[in-house]
Amino acid sequence: MIKVILVFLSLMTAGPLFNTAQSSTDIDYNVVSEKLLKALKNGEETAEYEKILEASTMEGLEAALTNDKQRLAFWINVYNSHIILILRKHPEYFEDRRAFFKEPYINIGGKMVSFSKIEHGVIRKSQWSLGLGKIRKPFPGKWERKLRVDERDYRIHFALNCGAKSCPPVTVYDPINLDKQLDFQTDKYLNGHTTYDEATNEVATTPLFSWFRGDFGCKKGVKEILVAKELVPSSKVNLKYIEYDWTLDIDNFAETPYGR
Repeated sequence: MIKVILVFLSLMTAGPLFNTAQSSTDIDYNVVSEKLLKALKNGEETAEYEKILEASTMEGLEAALTNDKQRLAFWINVYNSHIILILRKHPEYFEDRRAFFKEPYINIGGKMVSFSKIEHGVIRKSQWSLGLGKIRKPFPGKWERKLRVDERDYRIHFALNCGAKSCPPVTVYDPINLDKQLDFQTDKYLNGHTTYDEATNEVATTPLFSWFRGDFGCKKGVKEILVAKELVPSSKVNLKYIEYDWTLDIDNFAETPYGR
């Protein structure tokens, strides 16, 4: 708490996030995460927003993020912004991706956490990273339990950017427009990564559907999603997955028609 107050006091006059009427408990962490990503996109200074996140506590984030829309928008922005922050400085880290995603690089909520912890623990509600979306962690820690979502949402797989060329582009998400933003980016990504061959009745699509199959309802659910998106004529199609391009490609930003 002392850490939060000190950072708050040092930033009260630094910009649009604060005014003299606010206290440290009034920090809108969603807005901070949005401003961080916007600053990265525009090539602006990010230290102010990084310090606020570094000074946050588990209790402070839990009090500020009270529903899944707030949690998802915040954690997606945090994940995507820190991918950019770290890989801009150390692109060599991406050479060993397994180690990169597991290393606790991110100081947030009073804890050093990894990209894997944020993605699988918080955003995917304590899923085992190698469980294909079918196996939950048996004993997640308190930090994870307090800050994770209540329900999984498959659309996050088309919002999280891991730094690779085949990853979904980075959009600034906010809790007010989250559903429209996720729908828009999901449709855009799937349309760009799905091809249906009428002659063979075969659909080739992103391997994200395979790696996290349980999040999508397995093969049956994947086909139902593709039907709903009007990418295939029926669920009676042959399903295959295209190759994922792991070439490093940071600063891949995209706009949506929705946002604040």
